[in-house]
Amino acid sequence: MASIMEGPLSKWTNVMKGWQYRWFVLDYNAGLLSYYTSKDKMMRGSRRGCVRLRGAVIGIDDEDDSTFTITVDQKTFHFQARDADEREKWIHALEGTILRHTLQLREAEAGFVPSVQDFDKKLAEADAYLQILIDQLKLFDEKIKDCKEDESRRKIENLKETTCSMVESIKHCIVLLQIAKSTINPVDGIYQPPLDTPVVNTTMPTQTTLPTGSGPSGPSSGVASPAHIPLPSHSVPDFSYSSSEDEFYDADEFYQSSTSPKHCIDPSGPPAASPLTNEETALKRPDTTESLNSSMSNGTTDADQFDSHDDRDDDGEGESVEEHKSVIMHLLSQVRLGMDLTKVVLPTFILERRSLLEMYADFFAHPDLFVTIAEQPEPRERMVQVVKWYLSAFHAGRKGSVAKKPYNPILGEVFYCHWDLPSETEEPSPHTETVSEGPVPWSSTNSVCFVAEQVSHHPPISAFYAECLNKKIQFNAHIWTKSKFLGMSIGVHNIGQGCVSCLEHDEHYILNFPNGYGRSILTVPWVELGGECNISCSKSGYSANIVFHTKPFYGGKKHRITAEIFAPNDRRSFCSIEGEWNGVMYAKWATGENTVFIDTKRMGIIKKKVRKLEDQLEYESRRLWRDVTLNLKLKDIDAATEAKHRLEEKQRAEARERKENEQQWETRLFHEDGECWVYDEPLLKRLASQRH
Repeated sequence: MASIMEGPLSKWTNVMKGWQYRWFVLDYNAGLLSYYTSKDKMMRGSRRGCVRLRGAVIGIDDEDDSTFTITVDQKTFHFQARDADEREKWIHALEGTILRHTLQLREAEAGFVPSVQDFDKKLAEADAYLQILIDQLKLFDEKIKDCKEDESRRKIENLKETTCSMVESIKHCIVLLQIAKSTINPVDGIYQPPLDTPVVNTTMPTQTTLPTGSGPSGPSSGVASPAHIPLPSHSVPDFSYSSSEDEFYDADEFYQSSTSPKHCIDPSGPPAASPLTNEETALKRPDTTESLNSSMSNGTTDADQFDSHDDRDDDGEGESVEEHKSVIMHLLSQVRLGMDLTKVVLPTFILERRSLLEMYADFFAHPDLFVTIAEQPEPRERMVQVVKWYLSAFHAGRKGSVAKKPYNPILGEVFYCHWDLPSETEEPSPHTETVSEGPVPWSSTNSVCFVAEQVSHHPPISAFYAECLNKKIQFNAHIWTKSKFLGMSIGVHNIGQGCVSCLEHDEHYILNFPNGYGRSILTVPWVELGGECNISCSKSGYSANIVFHTKPFYGGKKHRITAEIFAPNDRRSFCSIEGEWNGVMYAKWATGENTVFIDTKRMGIIKKKVRKLEDQLEYESRRLWRDVTLNLKLKDIDAATEAKHRLEEKQRAEARERKENEQQWETRLFHEDGECWVYDEPLLKRLASQRH
């Protein structure tokens, strides 16, 4: 068997057995990855299972630098390497094998493999058609402008809409052709070992520990196989198999439960060096409240003390395709056939100039709607108001027409802000009562206060909390973001939940969050939400079902939502809602009445107040990322990239130091409670202590 690489990896078996040590042999000529329970079993030919690589897809988790997956024959295998370098070597070799055997299959089926010139010809044709249609659209615009008859104008507008759909389709074709071309002729090459080279079996330096076990050596590279592997000629099966079918772990594209490989270790043998190891080290917990109070400037006015400016206010609208051409080339240069696009790294110049923690504060851009929940006299009205606040929470996050990515928060990063409710903003009182405790001790008792913290790095989990003392309402949530590249889109799955608590009514409304998509990432990106979300209150029995609809490829509207609100034990809703989450939403009530439920176009966003940079702690978001933000505003991409790199390197160095000193990271403001992350000193807890 002609081997290109052999060595130890850990393989996910099932929830009961977790990760298990295996010895793997990659056969380049056969297109087969075989595995054995040990190197000795491999030498005796006692194969435990194999993965057929023809048509396989490699997946890489962007939150972990040692694990990867292979999906083929409707099964997904999970693997864990010793470290990032070892994973890269395996993936490099696997990609070359997958490419060779997938192309052989296509050559056998189609009779030929298209050349670079073939792709160039098709790209030129597609571009010519695209230009013709773009010229036609310009003519339609002129005709619509000059047309005086309504009927004729409608016909032209229909033709224009159809032409726009065709333009988008051709753009998609051009992108797919570019991706296929870059696979045939990769920008920076794919590893393809020579087929007729004499065998040189070289072994990597041995490391003392493995993720879930230890072996005599690391992976070894070579072009031909050791002669000691006695495999029959029929050793390449029609399908991938394992010695027991329960060894397969079928991974959903986005969902990871608590029983996923990331959360489990092998109960036998040495402990696994799981992704959490670096961050589970213990430092003395800082007294955050004391630090916050001590860093406040004395004798400052509200205008001096807070900054309501949003760095995105300076963003330009509607960047052109030309300005995004470098993004196109950057993405295409990293694409490989059979590779999950999570390996693609986003360049610094498409960052949004604020942290993801600050972005979560957009949920409260309408704080008046949030506090109004607690003012409703009946459970039915409170559920309706929760839905109204929830549906109003998404449009405020997008400033420009071009989708950009916020900074990934670093471990321990926090963000504080508050909103003054409209009554205070319109008639500010010089003697507003301030709170003495809580997440934002410099706000008033009538403010909505917000705090967020990055509580985990692997996986990336953000926790955030908001409250209004006067209204006795609070909100606690955590979100684990999982990003995937989906060809033409970036998908972000928000795993987690939130809880709105009306303390005077002892009601808790549990809700989850929609997925986010960055569409048309190779032209001018735009944001879309998708997925089904639910809101429920166990005490009152009221519930709501909300669907964020993604736009179909042909026709259809963007940003569409539908929702139903149900009374306890009722299968028929008493309120149906539809519209656009960033536009107008209409409600149809069981009485037959139709009303405007929310009109986001007419709703004024209340700006959050954030302390000035000089008053912020060193680990607060805006101060932490200030160099990156400043250089992005100055369009100095190299300096911004360098500043971002310094932050990331500092985080890695601190993680290494904690690991060496066997210290454990401890969060600042939140703690883990079962599957949730909750704020340490919520309003509910403080009110209870006051009563006692």
